[in-house]
Amino acid sequence: MDRDKAAFARLFAYFAPRLVAFFTRAGLARDVAEEVAQETMIAVWRKASLYDPAQAGVSTWVFTIARNCRIDRLRREGRRSRTELGAIEDPGFDASGEDHLLADERDARVRQAVNALPSEQAAVVRLSFFADKPHAEIARDLGIPLGTVKSRLRLAMAKIRLAWEIDS
Repeated sequence: MDRDKAAFARLFAYFAPRLVAFFTRAGLARDVAEEVAQETMIAVWRKASLYDPAQAGVSTWVFTIARNCRIDRLRREGRRSRTELGAIEDPGFDASGEDHLLADERDARVRQAVNALPSEQAAVVRLSFFADKPHAEIARDLGIPLGTVKSRLRLAMAKIRLAWEIDS
């Protein structure tokens, strides 16, 4: 992508509403979702020269930037991410004791499945899903190639899925 303003306008018109919906589903208020969508599109404009179609499709690239912008926004605000909270807090929803018990049981099953993984896979899962870190950052933090991060995540998720199916 070069810095063609007309092409960017078309890209913005296509992705902005989708980004707002993505952020809203992730628990952001509509006005905040719109702001983060704009921040995302600004980042897309600035990073356009870095886009490599051999690495990912445009949608994947844009939504990766979007995810990172959302994480940055949550960190700037000092709030924990949705993953850390476990669910979006809805002030209109009064969870019953049973709901809390079921959530605790589910969380325990997830922790048990992650703890059963080989340590290398468990570390990548914890960083990706619990610390909400992007794959590239995990690779850098662990000193391993990006492809290894993705392979470990794929293997770990297959094992977790299998363990979940066996327990259900």
